Amino acid sequence: MFKVTVPATSANLGVGYDVMGLALSLSLTVTFSPQPAGVTVTGGEPRFQNADNLIYRAFVRGCQALSQPVPGVHLDVVSEIPAARGLGSSAACIVAGLVGANQWFGEPLDRLGVLQLATAMEGHPDNVAPAIFGQLAATIMAAEKPVVAHYQVHPSWHFAVVIPDTPLSTAEARAVLPTQMSYAEASYQMGHCTLACTALERGDHDLLQAALQDKMQEPYRAKLIPDFDQVRALGASLDIPVVISGAGSTMLAISGDGHRLQRFVNQARMQHPNWQVQALAIAQHGYQVGGASCAVAE
Repeated sequence: MFKVTVPATSANLGVGYDVMGLALSLSLTVTFSPQPAGVTVTGGEPRFQNADNLIYRAFVRGCQALSQPVPGVHLDVVSEIPAARGLGSSAACIVAGLVGANQWFGEPLDRLGVLQLATAMEGHPDNVAPAIFGQLAATIMAAEKPVVAHYQVHPSWHFAVVIPDTPLSTAEARAVLPTQMSYAEASYQMGHCTLACTALERGDHDLLQAALQDKMQEPYRAKLIPDFDQVRALGASLDIPVVISGAGSTMLAISGDGHRLQRFVNQARMQHPNWQVQALAIAQHGYQVGGASCAVAE
């Protein structure tokens, strides 16, 4: 028996569409235990307590990639990550399942190997990379393989999430995006993405404020998120940038002033008492494995 813990992630950060991702201190924990055959899933939502569970499907995919038989497994799931809210719930499930298979058969894959499999399952690397490596990751695809750069987020940054009580599917959020952009728009986006990474690494508040002005996806997706303009206006009143987390509907606030961020949290809770609003920290590491390995299948 062993446990795999995977952090939540916030992809895009406004200007880093399908490239940037940040690991945050919510988590998914899955306990893997052997059983004679098949799969049993406990914990989590009842509708996912079956063989269609994404964690189990990723576990099966990991076994196949390792050319190993799929063993009987009991998955016990504890998740702090809300589904369909732009906090990487599907990426966390995929990473947990793949890491579970990798651990079961003696860890033949390193983290880059897990990243390649996870990217193939997820379809893009922006969430799975920080879930695997922690902190801030920027990832591109080269010759159909993910190439990742890691950034250490400056300790002065403080983060908060505003999670509406309505989900937003990635498919719906992608459907509203335009299919083309001009050279000028592409140049704008590349520059702002680069500066955002630098600002987060340096702890440069003014640089981050200037960088997090997205033109590629947020203007379109904002219309799908209830009260997005109100939450962003609250952030602006406190000099705190607010971006859409992943595809939404969660919004992420970033500040170099912990007291000011707490004021944002308090006021956002008053404005939206039925929503989940909380301060979070950076997840310093990606997935973690604990407990004794159940080793190889019989």
